[in-house]
Amino acid sequence: MSLPSRLDSQQRQGAAQDAAPDERPILQVRNLNKRFGDGCAHCLPAHVEHPGNRCPRCGSVQACIDLNFDLYPGEILGVVGESGSGKSTMVRSLYFDEDATSGEMFISSCKNGESNLLAESAQQKRYIRNHVMGMVYQNPYLGLRMSYSSSGNIAEKLFAADHFHVGRIRERAAELLGRVEIPLGRMDEPPKRFSGGMQQRVQISKALANNPPLLLLDEVTTGLDLSVQARVLDLIRSLRRELKVAMVVVSHDLGVIRMLADRTMVLRQGRIIEMGLTDQILEDPQHAYTQLLVHSLL
Repeated sequence: MSLPSRLDSQQRQGAAQDAAPDERPILQVRNLNKRFGDGCAHCLPAHVEHPGNRCPRCGSVQACIDLNFDLYPGEILGVVGESGSGKSTMVRSLYFDEDATSGEMFISSCKNGESNLLAESAQQKRYIRNHVMGMVYQNPYLGLRMSYSSSGNIAEKLFAADHFHVGRIRERAAELLGRVEIPLGRMDEPPKRFSGGMQQRVQISKALANNPPLLLLDEVTTGLDLSVQARVLDLIRSLRRELKVAMVVVSHDLGVIRMLADRTMVLRQGRIIEMGLTDQILEDPQHAYTQLLVHSLL
């Protein structure tokens, strides 16, 4: 899979820099914490630097520790780090698959961006998932009903977002599947008959069904052949360009991040250790861990 040209990279960097400083973020995350385990009086405070992120007394794991970041309309934020760094836990907490231990999340199109969505009721969280956000998982079996047809998967998302006109749902499914290059003659086939790359494209079309302003993608190219990876990445770039949807893209592959992300956030043991424009992070990393990640790619 070839990386984009330097000009392409400069254009992405320019797009991020051109955003007005006073432009309102679509997503704001403040002091997000996620702990696995009950915790105890001996658990070290989240803000204290210490080796590892596991409590030596009770064994609780701090998967996300005081995460703070903003995401702007039409922007792609890349999230990188080693396995166990908290990348997937972070996006699953933002999508309410996991209950955050503490923290705040604000989305500008929800309650005027003034309500902490992590503190909303389960009913409100379902509404937000169905109307404002889309999620694409590394494992398509988490995002799709494999025994349903591909069009049926999209219909399920639209039903949840309060769309009930069968004819319009059918048209929307055909439109979305065509956009992600699924042959319309196969729209009534279940995804279990498709290849991994096709399953990911069906999952992307389902995530886009409700026209969300925010899309979360968790390791969407892991395990795919290089040629299939390239097609999925080209699809993501075209969707951002055409639909202006903001995305958080989690990946351990710096080549994927270089191709997609305007800005990049580096996680290690649940903490953000570096954040900045993608070219700056990859070409002039400041933290020793980021330097190790970048040099491992060379």
